[in-house]
Amino acid sequence: MSSRPQLDRVRTPDNLRHFNEVDLQRLCQEIRDELIDTCGRHGGHLGSNLGVVELTVALHLAFRSPDDKILFDVSHQGYVHKMLTGRRDSLRETLRQTGGCSGFLQRDESVHDAFGAGHAGTILSAAVGFAAARDRKGGKEKVVAVVGDGAFGCGITLEALNAAADTTKDLIVVLNDNKMSISPNVGSLAGYLNRLITDRRYNTFRDSLRDLVHRIPRIGDRVVAAATKLEEAAKSLVVPGVIFEELGFRYIGPIDGHDLPQLIATLRSVRELPGAPVLLHVLTEKGRGFAPATKDPERCHGFKKKEVANPESDPVSPCQKSGLAFSNSFAENLTRLAKRDSRVVAITAGMLSGTGLNAFKDKHPTRVYDVGIAEEHASIFAAGMAAGGLRPVVAIYCTFLQRAMDCVFHDVCLQELPVMFCCDRAGLVEDGPTHHGIQDLGFWIALPGLAVMAPRDTTELGLMMDLGLLLDGPSLIRYPKSDSTDLCLPRATLEIGRSEVLIEGSDVALWTAGRDVDLALETAKILTAKGLKVKVVNARFLKPFDAEALRADAALMPVVTIEEHVVDTGLGCIAAGVLAEMPHKGLFRRGLPAAIVTWGKPADLRRQHRLDPESIAADTLAFIARRKG
Repeated sequence: MSSRPQLDRVRTPDNLRHFNEVDLQRLCQEIRDELIDTCGRHGGHLGSNLGVVELTVALHLAFRSPDDKILFDVSHQGYVHKMLTGRRDSLRETLRQTGGCSGFLQRDESVHDAFGAGHAGTILSAAVGFAAARDRKGGKEKVVAVVGDGAFGCGITLEALNAAADTTKDLIVVLNDNKMSISPNVGSLAGYLNRLITDRRYNTFRDSLRDLVHRIPRIGDRVVAAATKLEEAAKSLVVPGVIFEELGFRYIGPIDGHDLPQLIATLRSVRELPGAPVLLHVLTEKGRGFAPATKDPERCHGFKKKEVANPESDPVSPCQKSGLAFSNSFAENLTRLAKRDSRVVAITAGMLSGTGLNAFKDKHPTRVYDVGIAEEHASIFAAGMAAGGLRPVVAIYCTFLQRAMDCVFHDVCLQELPVMFCCDRAGLVEDGPTHHGIQDLGFWIALPGLAVMAPRDTTELGLMMDLGLLLDGPSLIRYPKSDSTDLCLPRATLEIGRSEVLIEGSDVALWTAGRDVDLALETAKILTAKGLKVKVVNARFLKPFDAEALRADAALMPVVTIEEHVVDTGLGCIAAGVLAEMPHKGLFRRGLPAAIVTWGKPADLRRQHRLDPESIAADTLAFIARRKG
């Protein structure tokens, strides 16, 4: 007999309609147990999913997916939705595995995934779009957007809130309020939501007032109008602002997001409310039901593994390696710079933990600015600080900073301001295409005056940060989610725009940058064993690029570029441009295609795209043979 008999009964959301209240409560506990087991096996976003168990069950009881559209912001909290829509086995066996079940919602994975996402703040705009399309076609389906409170400080969400009521009168927004995104939420909107939570008098007062007014005999139009004005005045007295209703939403809540009967009843009532978009404020607990996650929700946002024999054991951080991770090395170097220079300040967009800034904050709590999920604001905020005489360091993941490209261009580069961007997660990661840092170089090398660097190890990261602090203009340093332990190789003096030779050779030159040096060195070992004299060069700077050194190598021997980035916009593209108008011994570019690279183990993805040392060596030998032939 299965240890999860209620969950075994669910193959489609319609199966839930045959459950009684007791069975539904048991189902929720079984879902939590399954989440802990699954994330213990594969890693994943445990805390956020534990927090939405009852909410997701209630949504599928109140609405009929896929006819009704249930959209999840970020969608990292979509594991429960996947279990209830026929993907339990796939989730349990292959979550985030190569060729397996995605850790986010994917339109091509299920008809129940109406819209894909991986970054915060996008889903409310998409929901307004779904509603507008339905309205134009005369459809009757409901559109529900589940948005976390962390995303309400994101500019895209605010833009959608501003436009929603003018676009459609039939939209349901569920504000999933757990006071967390990845790090604790910050800013005035987070404070506003917290005040709403602590003062629940508004809805009670509103209902009582309406009952009182309707009991007055011979109410005329003027009295009704006066009552409406009185209600608005009462709101202002009872709650700290009426921002959602002023934006055209009917605000309901807050309600307990773990009270399943109340959730189901409220959602069914909300479904039938006419005349205006509805915002339902639901209070949930991130990590509910798993002690380590409730004790430390930030650390358990991205869950790596647990000791199955001891469910209370702490999970291992996904950034723990045998040596020092780049994010930790960044924090150590930033602390060193801040001690030396009082102008140094740090900025992040809701990613204190992931970028390593928690360690810096411990030493310099007044010199860290977490602006929430607002990469555009972070970039312009940094520009203002730099113009005001400070030396801001902005720590954001590669794919998240892509959202602020125009701000980096318009507000930093065009004004030649000394902002240093330190970008973690360059290269492949398990989460897939929304998080791979493999497209961004094409953006950054096009921007005027921006120095773009890639460190090979801890020491080189420190040297590059030292250099960035000395520059009069902007700089950007990219590094992967990996070990940054110093490599026992020659180390040339760091000069802007100059590469360094790691191994001398005369038969073929392997050009790479940053931690991809590891990949080049392993490839060089294989080629050396085949009898070739292999030169290995660390470009260090993608911009300004050491074109002179590359041309010198290409005039003497074939050049192979190696990068964990899209070839057409990265190092391979730069090299092709440098060599385009000169005779050379051949250029062979190895990297990733300009296509969607799916989720999976980075090592598997590298092999899949022939970016492992054995494949690069074999392809290089074939290239050299073709050139000779």
